[in-house]
Amino acid sequence: MPFSNSSELSPSFLLASIPGLEEAQAWVAVPLCSAYVLAVLGNGAVLLAVRVEPSLHAPMYLLLCMLAAIDLALATATVPRVLCFYWFGSREIGFGACLLQMFLIHALSAVESSVLLAMAADRYVAICHPLRHAAVLTTGATAKIGLLAMARGVLFFLPLPLLLLPLPFCGSRALSHSFCLHQDVMNLACANTTPSVVYGLTAILLVMGLDAVLICLSYLLILRAVLRLAAWRERLKVFSTCIAHICVVLAFYVPLIGLSVVHRFGKDLAPLVHIIMGNVYILAPAVLNPIIYGVRTKQIQRRILSLIHVTDR
Repeated sequence: MPFSNSSELSPSFLLASIPGLEEAQAWVAVPLCSAYVLAVLGNGAVLLAVRVEPSLHAPMYLLLCMLAAIDLALATATVPRVLCFYWFGSREIGFGACLLQMFLIHALSAVESSVLLAMAADRYVAICHPLRHAAVLTTGATAKIGLLAMARGVLFFLPLPLLLLPLPFCGSRALSHSFCLHQDVMNLACANTTPSVVYGLTAILLVMGLDAVLICLSYLLILRAVLRLAAWRERLKVFSTCIAHICVVLAFYVPLIGLSVVHRFGKDLAPLVHIIMGNVYILAPAVLNPIIYGVRTKQIQRRILSLIHVTDR
């Protein structure tokens, strides 16, 4: 039956189930739940370690806290609802709830992209202009970066649900993911979606696309500065300070690009591929980022171990 957000009191969409495993979804949800718990514990530990350790109250670690908070918010906006579906069969999601979830996913992703850019800028200043680092990236400047990142994400991606709000939806209500994404919801509309398509693509390019280019540029400048050093050991020592951030950037952008490619060119792919890519996009940064920084950053590692009463020797 056709439905429209104006003709029904509570239109809804159907979250995607795992093809061929509908009867075993409760068991399939266990790894998803485990990954979510790991993400909560890992990012929570990073936030707590930085909060209680005065030596970690520096711009780089404050940016890392922002990253952890964003990952927690992004995972919490999606995974609990997916688990409710897998465990309790609650497949329908209301129109308003779907638009809210869609906005949170895209806006928080934009904020994370901005924070990653700020972290790349921090590495650039620390390596290429070390004497100016303390003066340029102060605690106050870091707080302003966080506010600007949040404002940027909201302003650029708030129009996405607003453009979908007046559209009628008809035919199939089934999404191709277990949560709501703009491209997915937009494809179910039975009206002209050109404004939504154009704006969505423009927002992605001006935020994530521009950030990716600037991050690459910052590392090209860092690489040029590192190669000017005389000793190879000194080069490796300086560049090793960037390894954790490079891994975090890859953990964010590789799933993002993969999901975009699947949406653009993967119409003939199995539905399972869409579901897996969507879950990887949501959970990969949240799970990997605390592990990466926990392994690479000795100060965080020691503080976390001390918090759980383990002696770091």
